[in-house]
Amino acid sequence: MLPPEVILVIFVIGVALVFDFTNGFHDSANSISTVVSTKVLSPGNAVAFAAFFNFVAAFAFGVAVASTISKIINLDTVDESLIPFIVLAALIGAISWNLITWWSGLPTSSSHALIGGLVGAGLAAAGIAAVKFSTVGVIAVFMIVSPIIGLGAGFLFMTIVLWVTRDAHRTTAEGYFRRLQLFSAAAYSYSHGTNDAQKTMGIIVPLLFSIGYFGANADPNNLPVPLWVILIAHAAIALGTLTGGWRIVRTMGYRITNLRPVHGFSAETAGAATILGASFVGIPVSTTHIICSSIMGVGTTMGFSTVKWGVARRIMWAWILTIPISAAISYGSYQAISLFL
Repeated sequence: MLPPEVILVIFVIGVALVFDFTNGFHDSANSISTVVSTKVLSPGNAVAFAAFFNFVAAFAFGVAVASTISKIINLDTVDESLIPFIVLAALIGAISWNLITWWSGLPTSSSHALIGGLVGAGLAAAGIAAVKFSTVGVIAVFMIVSPIIGLGAGFLFMTIVLWVTRDAHRTTAEGYFRRLQLFSAAAYSYSHGTNDAQKTMGIIVPLLFSIGYFGANADPNNLPVPLWVILIAHAAIALGTLTGGWRIVRTMGYRITNLRPVHGFSAETAGAATILGASFVGIPVSTTHIICSSIMGVGTTMGFSTVKWGVARRIMWAWILTIPISAAISYGSYQAISLFL
Protein backbone atom coordinates (compact mmCIF):
# COMPACT_ATOMS: atom_id res chain seq x y z
CA MET A 1 0.00 0.00 0.00
CA LEU A 2 1.44 3.38 -1.01
CA PRO A 3 1.75 6.11 1.64
CA PRO A 4 -1.04 8.74 1.52
CA GLU A 5 1.37 11.51 0.49
CA VAL A 6 2.54 9.47 -2.52
CA ILE A 7 -1.06 8.75 -3.55
CA LEU A 8 -1.80 12.49 -3.31
CA VAL A 9 1.20 13.34 -5.51
CA ILE A 10 0.16 10.74 -8.11
CA PHE A 11 -3.33 12.27 -8.15
CA VAL A 12 -1.99 15.82 -8.58
CA ILE A 13 0.36 14.64 -11.37
CA GLY A 14 -2.76 13.28 -13.06
CA VAL A 15 -4.43 16.69 -12.73
CA ALA A 16 -1.25 18.30 -14.12
CA LEU A 17 -1.51 16.07 -17.18
CA VAL A 18 -5.16 17.10 -17.56
CA PHE A 19 -3.92 20.71 -17.59
CA ASP A 20 -1.31 19.74 -20.19
CA PHE A 21 -4.06 18.14 -22.27
CA THR A 22 -6.22 21.29 -22.02
CA ASN A 23 -3.13 23.32 -22.94
CA GLY A 24 -2.81 21.32 -26.17
CA PHE A 25 -6.57 21.46 -26.69
CA HIS A 26 -6.66 25.22 -26.08
CA ASP A 27 -3.46 26.02 -27.98
CA SER A 28 -3.95 23.67 -30.92
CA ALA A 29 -5.35 26.72 -32.70
CA ASN A 30 -1.95 28.37 -32.44
CA SER A 31 -0.40 25.59 -34.50
CA ILE A 32 -3.12 24.92 -37.05
CA SER A 33 -5.22 28.06 -37.52
CA THR A 34 -3.12 29.45 -40.37
CA VAL A 35 -2.76 26.17 -42.31
CA VAL A 36 -6.51 25.54 -41.95
CA SER A 37 -7.58 29.06 -42.89
CA THR A 38 -5.28 29.08 -45.94
CA LYS A 39 -6.58 25.58 -46.86
CA VAL A 40 -3.09 24.07 -46.99
CA LEU A 41 -4.28 21.20 -44.78
CA SER A 42 -7.69 19.89 -43.82
CA PRO A 43 -8.59 20.33 -40.14
CA GLY A 44 -8.12 16.61 -39.41
CA ASN A 45 -4.72 16.41 -41.09
CA ALA A 46 -3.64 19.69 -39.50
CA VAL A 47 -4.23 18.55 -35.91
CA ALA A 48 -2.45 15.22 -36.51
CA PHE A 49 0.45 17.09 -38.10
CA ALA A 50 0.70 19.52 -35.17
CA ALA A 51 0.38 16.79 -32.54
CA PHE A 52 3.25 14.82 -34.09
CA PHE A 53 5.63 17.78 -33.92
CA ASN A 54 4.43 18.67 -30.41
CA PHE A 55 5.56 15.23 -29.30
CA VAL A 56 8.90 14.95 -31.15
CA ALA A 57 10.00 18.18 -29.43
CA ALA A 58 10.50 15.94 -26.36
CA PHE A 59 13.72 14.61 -27.86
CA ALA A 60 15.62 17.89 -28.21
CA PHE A 61 16.13 21.40 -26.86
CA GLY A 62 16.65 20.66 -23.14
CA VAL A 63 14.44 21.58 -20.17
CA ALA A 64 15.41 25.18 -19.38
CA VAL A 65 11.77 26.36 -19.38
CA ALA A 66 10.78 23.56 -16.95
CA SER A 67 13.58 24.67 -14.64
CA THR A 68 12.24 28.25 -14.63
CA ILE A 69 8.66 27.16 -13.85
CA SER A 70 9.85 24.88 -11.02
CA LYS A 71 11.41 27.92 -9.32
CA ILE A 72 8.24 30.07 -9.08
CA ILE A 73 7.32 28.49 -5.73
CA ASN A 74 10.11 29.00 -3.21
CA LEU A 75 10.89 25.41 -2.22
CA ASP A 76 13.41 26.65 0.37
CA THR A 77 10.69 28.24 2.50
CA VAL A 78 7.45 26.36 1.78
CA ASP A 79 6.64 23.31 3.91
CA GLU A 80 7.08 20.29 1.64
CA SER A 81 3.74 18.83 2.78
CA LEU A 82 1.95 21.89 1.32
CA ILE A 83 3.47 21.65 -2.16
CA PRO A 84 0.91 19.16 -3.59
CA PHE A 85 -1.97 21.34 -2.36
CA ILE A 86 -0.39 24.50 -3.79
CA VAL A 87 0.10 22.83 -7.18
CA LEU A 88 -3.43 21.38 -7.11
CA ALA A 89 -4.98 24.79 -6.40
CA ALA A 90 -2.81 26.38 -9.11
CA LEU A 91 -3.99 23.79 -11.62
CA ILE A 92 -7.64 24.34 -10.69
CA GLY A 93 -7.22 28.05 -11.42
CA ALA A 94 -5.36 27.49 -14.69
CA ILE A 95 -7.72 24.81 -16.02
CA SER A 96 -10.76 26.90 -15.06
CA TRP A 97 -9.45 29.91 -16.99
CA ASN A 98 -8.51 27.72 -19.96
CA LEU A 99 -12.04 26.36 -20.16
CA ILE A 100 -13.67 29.79 -19.70
CA THR A 101 -11.61 31.32 -22.51
CA TRP A 102 -11.97 28.25 -24.75
CA TRP A 103 -15.76 28.54 -24.42
CA SER A 104 -15.49 32.25 -25.26
CA GLY A 105 -13.27 31.52 -28.27
CA LEU A 106 -10.43 33.65 -26.90
CA PRO A 107 -6.80 32.65 -27.59
CA THR A 108 -5.39 33.41 -24.13
CA SER A 109 -2.25 32.02 -22.56
CA SER A 110 -2.33 28.66 -20.76
CA SER A 111 1.19 29.48 -19.57
CA HIS A 112 0.20 32.73 -17.90
CA ALA A 113 -2.86 31.03 -16.41
CA LEU A 114 -0.54 28.47 -14.79
CA ILE A 115 1.85 31.16 -13.58
CA GLY A 116 -1.04 33.17 -12.12
CA GLY A 117 -2.32 29.98 -10.52
CA LEU A 118 1.03 29.26 -8.85
CA VAL A 119 1.25 32.83 -7.54
CA GLY A 120 -2.29 32.83 -6.15
CA ALA A 121 -2.00 29.40 -4.52
CA GLY A 122 1.45 30.19 -3.13
CA LEU A 123 0.24 33.43 -1.55
CA ALA A 124 -2.75 31.62 -0.03
CA ALA A 125 -0.55 28.88 1.43
CA ALA A 126 2.40 30.78 2.87
CA GLY A 127 2.22 34.47 1.98
CA ILE A 128 4.71 36.51 -0.02
CA ALA A 129 7.69 34.37 1.02
CA ALA A 130 6.22 31.40 -0.88
CA VAL A 131 6.66 33.04 -4.29
CA LYS A 132 9.93 33.91 -6.00
CA PHE A 133 8.87 37.24 -7.43
CA SER A 134 12.25 37.69 -9.13
CA THR A 135 11.34 34.73 -11.39
CA VAL A 136 7.78 35.99 -11.85
CA GLY A 137 9.17 39.44 -12.71
CA VAL A 138 11.30 38.06 -15.56
CA ILE A 139 8.28 36.19 -16.92
CA ALA A 140 6.12 39.33 -16.62
CA VAL A 141 8.65 41.39 -18.59
CA PHE A 142 8.64 38.85 -21.41
CA MET A 143 4.84 38.74 -21.26
CA ILE A 144 5.03 42.29 -22.63
CA VAL A 145 8.20 42.00 -24.72
CA SER A 146 7.54 38.71 -26.54
CA PRO A 147 4.33 39.82 -28.34
CA ILE A 148 6.15 42.98 -29.43
CA ILE A 149 8.97 40.83 -30.81
CA GLY A 150 6.41 38.59 -32.52
CA LEU A 151 4.67 41.61 -34.04
CA GLY A 152 7.94 43.08 -35.29
CA ALA A 153 9.21 39.72 -36.55
CA GLY A 154 5.97 39.06 -38.42
CA PHE A 155 6.06 42.49 -40.07
CA LEU A 156 9.77 42.26 -40.91
CA PHE A 157 9.64 38.71 -42.24
CA MET A 158 6.57 39.44 -44.37
CA THR A 159 8.22 42.59 -45.73
CA ILE A 160 11.31 40.59 -46.74
CA VAL A 161 9.18 37.88 -48.38
CA LEU A 162 7.21 40.50 -50.34
CA TRP A 163 10.43 42.13 -51.55
CA VAL A 164 12.04 38.81 -52.55
CA THR A 165 8.92 37.70 -54.47
CA ARG A 166 8.03 41.12 -55.91
CA ASP A 167 8.50 39.95 -59.50
CA ALA A 168 6.98 36.46 -59.08
CA HIS A 169 3.66 35.53 -60.65
CA ARG A 170 1.05 35.43 -57.90
CA THR A 171 -0.37 31.98 -58.76
CA THR A 172 3.10 30.44 -59.01
CA ALA A 173 4.20 32.03 -55.72
CA GLU A 174 1.03 30.86 -53.95
CA GLY A 175 1.81 27.29 -55.01
CA TYR A 176 5.29 27.48 -53.54
CA PHE A 177 4.09 29.03 -50.29
CA ARG A 178 1.40 26.38 -49.87
CA ARG A 179 4.19 23.80 -49.77
CA LEU A 180 6.51 25.98 -47.69
CA GLN A 181 3.75 26.46 -45.14
CA LEU A 182 4.01 22.78 -44.23
CA PHE A 183 7.57 23.47 -43.05
CA SER A 184 6.61 26.63 -41.17
CA ALA A 185 3.65 24.88 -39.50
CA ALA A 186 5.96 22.02 -38.47
CA ALA A 187 8.46 24.51 -37.04
CA TYR A 188 5.74 26.32 -35.12
CA SER A 189 4.25 23.09 -33.71
CA TYR A 190 7.74 21.97 -32.71
CA SER A 191 8.44 25.29 -30.98
CA HIS A 192 5.08 25.04 -29.19
CA GLY A 193 6.13 21.67 -27.79
CA THR A 194 9.54 22.95 -26.68
CA ASN A 195 7.97 25.70 -24.57
CA ASP A 196 4.50 24.66 -23.42
CA ALA A 197 5.05 20.99 -22.56
CA GLN A 198 7.94 22.04 -20.33
CA LYS A 199 5.60 24.08 -18.14
CA THR A 200 3.85 20.92 -16.99
CA MET A 201 7.24 19.30 -16.33
CA GLY A 202 8.07 22.35 -14.19
CA ILE A 203 5.14 21.71 -11.83
CA ILE A 204 5.62 17.93 -11.66
CA VAL A 205 9.23 18.31 -10.48
CA PRO A 206 8.32 20.13 -7.20
CA LEU A 207 5.69 17.43 -6.56
CA LEU A 208 8.37 14.75 -6.82
CA PHE A 209 10.64 16.82 -4.56
CA SER A 210 7.90 16.96 -1.91
CA ILE A 211 7.98 13.16 -1.48
CA GLY A 212 11.77 12.85 -1.55
CA TYR A 213 12.02 11.45 -5.09
CA PHE A 214 15.39 13.13 -5.65
CA GLY A 215 16.88 12.08 -2.31
CA ALA A 216 17.45 13.80 1.02
CA ASN A 217 20.33 15.95 -0.24
CA ALA A 218 18.62 17.29 -3.38
CA ASP A 219 19.11 20.99 -4.11
CA PRO A 220 15.59 22.49 -4.53
CA ASN A 221 17.04 25.17 -6.81
CA ASN A 222 18.64 22.67 -9.19
CA LEU A 223 16.30 19.71 -9.65
CA PRO A 224 16.60 17.42 -12.69
CA VAL A 225 13.66 16.48 -14.93
CA PRO A 226 13.31 12.67 -15.24
CA LEU A 227 12.91 11.27 -18.75
CA TRP A 228 9.52 9.72 -17.93
CA VAL A 229 8.23 13.17 -16.93
CA ILE A 230 9.42 14.64 -20.25
CA LEU A 231 7.68 11.89 -22.23
CA ILE A 232 4.31 12.00 -20.42
CA ALA A 233 4.19 15.81 -20.61
CA HIS A 234 4.74 15.80 -24.36
CA ALA A 235 2.30 12.92 -24.86
CA ALA A 236 -0.44 14.78 -22.95
CA ILE A 237 -0.03 18.03 -24.89
CA ALA A 238 0.06 16.12 -28.19
CA LEU A 239 -3.18 14.30 -27.32
CA GLY A 240 -4.77 17.64 -26.45
CA THR A 241 -3.70 19.07 -29.78
CA LEU A 242 -5.31 16.11 -31.55
CA THR A 243 -8.71 17.11 -30.17
CA GLY A 244 -8.48 20.63 -31.62
CA GLY A 245 -9.94 23.88 -30.34
CA TRP A 246 -12.18 24.92 -33.22
CA ARG A 247 -13.73 27.98 -31.56
CA ILE A 248 -10.26 29.51 -31.22
CA VAL A 249 -9.25 28.40 -34.72
CA ARG A 250 -12.00 30.61 -36.11
CA THR A 251 -10.75 33.62 -34.13
CA MET A 252 -7.08 33.07 -34.98
CA GLY A 253 -7.47 32.02 -38.60
CA TYR A 254 -10.36 34.14 -39.81
CA ARG A 255 -11.19 37.04 -37.52
CA ILE A 256 -7.87 38.84 -36.96
CA THR A 257 -7.00 39.32 -40.63
CA ASN A 258 -7.49 37.54 -43.96
CA LEU A 259 -4.66 35.12 -44.62
CA ARG A 260 -3.15 33.58 -47.76
CA PRO A 261 -0.42 30.88 -47.71
CA VAL A 262 2.36 33.51 -47.92
CA HIS A 263 0.95 35.23 -44.83
CA GLY A 264 0.55 31.95 -42.93
CA PHE A 265 4.14 30.97 -43.81
CA SER A 266 5.49 34.32 -42.62
CA ALA A 267 3.48 34.38 -39.38
CA GLU A 268 4.41 30.81 -38.43
CA THR A 269 8.09 31.29 -39.25
CA ALA A 270 8.29 34.53 -37.25
CA GLY A 271 6.38 32.96 -34.35
CA ALA A 272 8.50 29.79 -34.32
CA ALA A 273 11.75 31.78 -34.33
CA THR A 274 10.57 33.92 -31.41
CA ILE A 275 9.43 30.93 -29.32
CA LEU A 276 12.54 28.84 -30.01
CA GLY A 277 14.71 31.76 -28.93
CA ALA A 278 12.77 32.05 -25.67
CA SER A 279 12.93 28.28 -25.07
CA PHE A 280 16.68 28.29 -25.62
CA VAL A 281 17.23 30.80 -22.79
CA GLY A 282 14.58 29.22 -20.52
CA ILE A 283 11.85 31.87 -20.71
CA PRO A 284 8.28 30.50 -20.46
CA VAL A 285 6.54 32.75 -22.97
CA SER A 286 2.99 32.63 -24.25
CA THR A 287 2.91 30.83 -27.59
CA THR A 288 -0.62 32.19 -27.98
CA HIS A 289 0.45 35.81 -27.61
CA ILE A 290 3.34 35.35 -30.00
CA ILE A 291 1.39 33.74 -32.86
CA CYS A 292 -1.43 36.30 -32.47
CA SER A 293 1.00 39.19 -32.62
CA SER A 294 2.90 37.60 -35.52
CA ILE A 295 -0.38 37.35 -37.48
CA MET A 296 -1.07 41.01 -36.66
CA GLY A 297 2.43 41.98 -37.80
CA VAL A 298 1.96 40.13 -41.08
CA GLY A 299 -1.48 41.71 -41.51
CA THR A 300 -0.16 45.24 -41.14
CA THR A 301 1.97 44.81 -44.29
CA MET A 302 -1.32 44.76 -46.21
CA GLY A 303 -2.37 48.02 -44.60
CA PHE A 304 -3.16 48.99 -41.03
CA SER A 305 -6.91 48.75 -41.68
CA THR A 306 -6.73 45.09 -42.78
CA VAL A 307 -6.19 43.96 -39.18
CA LYS A 308 -9.46 43.70 -37.27
CA TRP A 309 -8.33 45.71 -34.28
CA GLY A 310 -11.67 45.33 -32.49
CA VAL A 311 -11.07 41.57 -32.25
CA ALA A 312 -7.43 42.23 -31.34
CA ARG A 313 -8.48 44.54 -28.47
CA ARG A 314 -10.84 41.87 -27.12
CA ILE A 315 -8.01 39.34 -27.19
CA MET A 316 -5.63 41.77 -25.46
CA TRP A 317 -8.09 42.41 -22.63
CA ALA A 318 -8.27 38.65 -22.07
CA TRP A 319 -4.44 38.57 -21.99
CA ILE A 320 -4.34 41.31 -19.33
CA LEU A 321 -6.92 39.53 -17.17
CA THR A 322 -5.37 36.05 -17.39
CA ILE A 323 -2.85 36.21 -14.52
CA PRO A 324 -5.02 38.10 -11.97
CA ILE A 325 -8.15 36.02 -12.59
CA SER A 326 -6.36 32.67 -12.57
CA ALA A 327 -4.49 33.81 -9.43
CA ALA A 328 -7.78 34.75 -7.75
CA ILE A 329 -9.38 31.39 -8.65
CA SER A 330 -6.33 29.52 -7.35
CA TYR A 331 -6.23 31.59 -4.16
CA GLY A 332 -9.87 30.72 -3.49
CA SER A 333 -9.27 27.08 -4.42
CA TYR A 334 -6.43 26.77 -1.93
CA GLN A 335 -8.56 28.35 0.78
CA ALA A 336 -11.28 25.79 0.05
CA ILE A 337 -8.77 22.90 0.05
CA SER A 338 -7.27 24.12 3.35
CA LEU A 339 -10.61 23.57 5.07
CA PHE A 340 -9.97 19.82 4.73
CA LEU A 341 -6.31 19.87 5.80
